Amino acid sequence: MLKFVIKYYICNAMTTPIFNLEHALNAFMYVANRLDITDIHRIFKVLYFADKQHLSNYLRPITGDTYIAMDDGPVPTNLYDIVKEVDNRGHWNGERKSMIFTSLFSINKNMFVKPHKDADLDFLSISDIEELDKSIEKYGALSHELLSTISHAYAWQRTSRNSAMDLDNILRENGEGEDFIKHIAEDIAFVKALS
Repeated sequence: MLKFVIKYYICNAMTTPIFNLEHALNAFMYVANRLDITDIHRIFKVLYFADKQHLSNYLRPITGDTYIAMDDGPVPTNLYDIVKEVDNRGHWNGERKSMIFTSLFSINKNMFVKPHKDADLDFLSISDIEELDKSIEKYGALSHELLSTISHAYAWQRTSRNSAMDLDNILRENGEGEDFIKHIAEDIAFVKALS
């Protein structure tokens, strides 16, 4: 039965990660505390490139967030909902949780993040931190326009605007082969089937 369920997930649904709120928030806070310019767009792109590379290197993304192909590039949907919640423009998972999130950071009118705390490193692995640091170094100082341009790559191009980007295409964008992609899809389907 479990084999059937896993095959169902692989054949009938695109591969999406498994969101982890603690990992995602702490990765977000880690990046926000280490960038000189803390606009949401920049933080989201640094996270995207770190998630993408960590997925290829360690078989899992850091945040587990699903990236949406928006006009300016990939945006992590759950973290974006949290940002909108802090900015009083939305609800996260249908509930008002702004008190929890606003203790971590605030957002100004130009969508810049002001961190109130640093990341809790207990929620981030050594490999998470290494990939976040590499992504901050490589992408953290790039212009808004350049970040948008380089994030409009294979996976983004193959996704309808405002739709979820498939992890399979993100891995293809990273140059991964079909056997590797199938292995990742099976691992994710197995974990989802157990949930």
